[in-house]
Amino acid sequence: MPAAPATRKAFTTLSVEHASTVSRVAAELRRAVFEGELESGTPLREIALAESLGVSRPTVREALTVLVAEGLATREPNRGVSVATPRAESVRDVCRARWVLEGAGVQAWESADAVRRQRVRDTLDSYTAAVRGGEASYEELNERHLSFHVSLVELTGSPRLVQMAEALMDELKLALAQVDRLNRNAHDEAESHEGLVELLEAGRLEGPDGAHEFLRKHIEDAEVEIIEALRLE
Repeated sequence: MPAAPATRKAFTTLSVEHASTVSRVAAELRRAVFEGELESGTPLREIALAESLGVSRPTVREALTVLVAEGLATREPNRGVSVATPRAESVRDVCRARWVLEGAGVQAWESADAVRRQRVRDTLDSYTAAVRGGEASYEELNERHLSFHVSLVELTGSPRLVQMAEALMDELKLALAQVDRLNRNAHDEAESHEGLVELLEAGRLEGPDGAHEFLRKHIEDAEVEIIEALRLE
């Protein structure tokens, strides 16, 4: 029996095909950015992208809006959208803020509940498995890497601090992905993160050889590496 007119009308706003097309275009652009096919500063022209991907300009426009919201692209008046370019002062500021948030998480390790501690272990395992498996994309490595750092902030038990950490990671994800791609150093990063968790598990939080100082040095080194590798100065 055919659906009643009122029922048909109720579904007229649904557009799975269009939404999925926007998602697929955004995913393809995201992949190209993380894999280095689209470098920082590359203009993302709607007409050229629409022709290349075989989709409409409005679809490309919506996909670009997604990338801008994620911090992977920037939109400037009269210049359009381009792949985001990290700036040295922003990298330094993000790393300072990371140190405050993640440092608070490290110091909360002993008072954190078992669920939050296990979350740190699980995100570490996920990241190291992806690194050593050798088949993960730079996008996937980046996501797992940053999830580990957010899990450190989760040790504080503060949803607001976690939300702040996630916003910082969004700012940093493009720069970190580019460094990983240029330096091919994901394996070294995995070992460094394992060293941090070993210190946490051993209860060695303070002192010159403790987890807190280890994390500070790790973030400082990351700041220098990003700025030097991407020639931001």
